[in-house]
Amino acid sequence: MDYALIWYILIAFAVFAYVILDGFDLGIGILFISAESTKERDLMMNSIAPVWDGNETWLVLGGGGLFAVFPLAYAVAMPALYAPLIMMLLGLIFRGVAFEYRFRTKRGQFLWDSSFFLGSLIATFTQGMILGTLLQGVEVTGRAYSGGWFDWFTPFSVYCGFVTIAAYTLLGACWLLIKMPEGMYQRFYVIAKRCALIMVVMVGILSLWLPLGNEVIADRWFSFPQALLFLLIPGCSAFLVYLLFKDLMEHKPVQAYLVVLGLFFLAFLGFGVSTYPYIVPHAITYADAAAPDTSLKFLLSGAVFLLPLIIAYTAYSYWVFRGKLKEDEGYH
Repeated sequence: MDYALIWYILIAFAVFAYVILDGFDLGIGILFISAESTKERDLMMNSIAPVWDGNETWLVLGGGGLFAVFPLAYAVAMPALYAPLIMMLLGLIFRGVAFEYRFRTKRGQFLWDSSFFLGSLIATFTQGMILGTLLQGVEVTGRAYSGGWFDWFTPFSVYCGFVTIAAYTLLGACWLLIKMPEGMYQRFYVIAKRCALIMVVMVGILSLWLPLGNEVIADRWFSFPQALLFLLIPGCSAFLVYLLFKDLMEHKPVQAYLVVLGLFFLAFLGFGVSTYPYIVPHAITYADAAAPDTSLKFLLSGAVFLLPLIIAYTAYSYWVFRGKLKEDEGYH
């Protein structure tokens, strides 16, 4: 049994779960600055307050799993990404503190509102930069990172940061369409349409920029016969974009949200096509970075029990707090 491949899939699943779950509440944090009143800000925050900390469980699982299961990848990738990772964690910390403190003070509430917005924006932007850095590849000599301190800061990684902001904001707007009370969600249809248009254009540019700047990725996508299969991804993406605008025009928020999740999944598949079997693109494969099989097997025996519990807890949390918010009540 290929335990390294199983863990490669499990880590990928944890990262994807984090992106789609924490993505919408980061998007709501970015939209926080656009709120028209304190009451609307309270409702926006209450829409995610019961679940935001559970969403970040997947970040811990992905990062901790990478350290335990693929120690070589962790040792190589961390020095290349220290700066954006520290900025991301600081953003998440500011955002987490703001969840509690803005409901405990009136005089300084504007400070925590700003912290919530800036923390969400910084965390989102740096996550995009991390993605861009991995896609463009890092310099590896032997079994160690050999690049510079600022190799993560490139036009491509910065652009990926802006793409991630647009994508998370779209996800957050669609979530608010589902959760906000009657009479308070209409303007988010306009925001969602604008974010969707911006995201589609930016992802289109990114999809051209990436293969044009990387011969390995270009060969992966455009060499026959596998190109016939891989090109299904942009084809399905175009169809989902059509459904997204259709659902937004017809005021179907749940369907629109699910379609956006589908777009995120296709983007994740595209990332996999561009990087597999590398876990540090395009230098170290998952097989080369994996811990010994005895360690992988032991850790897998624990994950078999842990993962279903996390999934069940997450699903139960969303079920308990399902439905639209009411203006006279909230989580806090």
